[in-house]
Amino acid sequence: MTLTQILVILIVALPLIAVAMNRLRIDIGALIIAAALGLAQFAGLGVLGAPGTPGDAVKSISGLGQPVVVTLFSLFIITRALDVSGVTRLIARRLLALGGRSESRLIMLFTGATALLSLVMNNLAAGALMLPSALEAARRTGIKPSKLLIPVAYGSLLGGAATYFTTANIIVSNLLLTANPPQSPLGIFDFTPTGGLVALAGIAFLALLGKRLLPEREPSQEQLAFRRTSTDLEVLYHLGERLWEARVLPASVLAGVQLGDTDIGGRLGLSVAAIWRGHHAIFAPSETQVINAGDMLLIIGREDRVSQLADMGATIGREPPDSTISSRGVMLVEVILAPHSRIEGKTLRALDFHRQSGFTAVALLRGTRSYRTDVGALTLTPGDSLLLVGAPDQMQRLRRFRDFIVLEPDTSDQPIPMPRALSTIAILLVAIVFSVIGFPVYLAMLIAAIVLIVSGLLSMEDAYRAMEWRAIFLIAGMYSVSIAMVQTGLATLIGNEVLKIVSPFGPLGLAAGAYLLTAVLTQFMGGQVTALVTGPIAISAAISMNTSPQAMAVAAAIGCSAAFLTPIAHPVNILMMGPGNYRFSDFLRAGLWLTLISFVVLMLGMVLFWRL
Repeated sequence: MTLTQILVILIVALPLIAVAMNRLRIDIGALIIAAALGLAQFAGLGVLGAPGTPGDAVKSISGLGQPVVVTLFSLFIITRALDVSGVTRLIARRLLALGGRSESRLIMLFTGATALLSLVMNNLAAGALMLPSALEAARRTGIKPSKLLIPVAYGSLLGGAATYFTTANIIVSNLLLTANPPQSPLGIFDFTPTGGLVALAGIAFLALLGKRLLPEREPSQEQLAFRRTSTDLEVLYHLGERLWEARVLPASVLAGVQLGDTDIGGRLGLSVAAIWRGHHAIFAPSETQVINAGDMLLIIGREDRVSQLADMGATIGREPPDSTISSRGVMLVEVILAPHSRIEGKTLRALDFHRQSGFTAVALLRGTRSYRTDVGALTLTPGDSLLLVGAPDQMQRLRRFRDFIVLEPDTSDQPIPMPRALSTIAILLVAIVFSVIGFPVYLAMLIAAIVLIVSGLLSMEDAYRAMEWRAIFLIAGMYSVSIAMVQTGLATLIGNEVLKIVSPFGPLGLAAGAYLLTAVLTQFMGGQVTALVTGPIAISAAISMNTSPQAMAVAAAIGCSAAFLTPIAHPVNILMMGPGNYRFSDFLRAGLWLTLISFVVLMLGMVLFWRL
């Protein structure tokens, strides 16, 4: 082993040890490694290029421009669009309808559904999107969340093994291009046969034995108290008691008049939450909104005040007692007066709150009493919370109103905007089709993300919030490690040592070694880092053995998805820890069996699909 190779090992190992000891964030560690390798190359050492070529130090940041990074941030945008369009809510509702109260059936459904989502989106995003649905199912059925949340985490990992769109899979495919000599990258469906077999076996295992192996933890009320839905907020603020409909007749004095020029808000103290105009809804209408004959006004306030609208030429009615305005697409948001707020002692009307925020206040909760009339005229005091109505695209304006703390709503009870959902699905499917027929995956996903934004299906603010910068910086920083391992011959050296151990067992033994080594390291390093470390080793060993480097890349990538044994093995496991009230050891019991089953099925897949 040369001094340069030893230097590379030290540069990589020291930050990773600090990460393992919780002394350093993983993304910061990756950037430190990239910077150190760049400095070594600039100093004349041949870690990223030929010795004495300081210009090659630029390769330390080349990860930022790699297709894997472009694909990843494009997928973050697409995932956000699927959520905003209601596609994920539609899936969750179908699961609750199919699962009933059967624990085994719900375990299978949540595992399988999350696996399906992971086929087209980031694993963490798939798990995060299914988490509220799993908690809702637990609340409705009485099943402990701990029985459903590990299946959600494992489902995202199993589905990720079967698709190109998993970060580790994209990485190992890209590593084939940097091998010595360069190899053909993996296609969009090359992971599906073997990874799909592993996923099906894992889902079947959890469906049959998950009920016995999964822990049964009693969550705290705080853990169960997820974000409130609009329906929950209606009940909390007793909105149904003061909810009315007023249809404007052709001869009404309200017809053709701007809302601000009527007596509805000023004299009567009523709140107009929405205006229904045919099949079109105007949420939180502004004072300049003109009322047309035939409009249906959704009004909140006292009966004696609302009844006066009849004198203005409106017919008054009300919804059935058990109905909710949330089911009609009205999104309610709760805000709390921030500590030391500058607006204490003022009224919303004096603040011109509606114009500044785009939202209308329909109720105020003070202690245990809910005020639903003259809300705009009430003086705000510390501890007040307000219930607001507005359009989803106005949330960004509301968040900028610093005098209030915005409690993000749970949109699971909102109706699905089918045209928007179908449009989002269509754009994603077109991108996948183009990838299948040979279009570069990163370019197809980037174009899909751009189309979603330009078409108005996703705002640019939502796109920025969708970014998981930690993952992007981690991959960009660690990419230089792969370059250094190949350039210094370290990957070939380690590959040859691995070859000596597994050569008596042939190519299948190499695949077994690639999976087991990667799976073990993944439990402590995470799949994204492990792919950049073991990927070049497995590929180099395959080239030396004159067997398929693509098959070894698949084996190593599936090992990265086998993050079943510890909660720190993957961010999606960490995401489930709090809501499920899990202990560190809870993942080991079911995870060990799942790791072994995945190994056996992987070997079968290597024989059936890769002819090893």
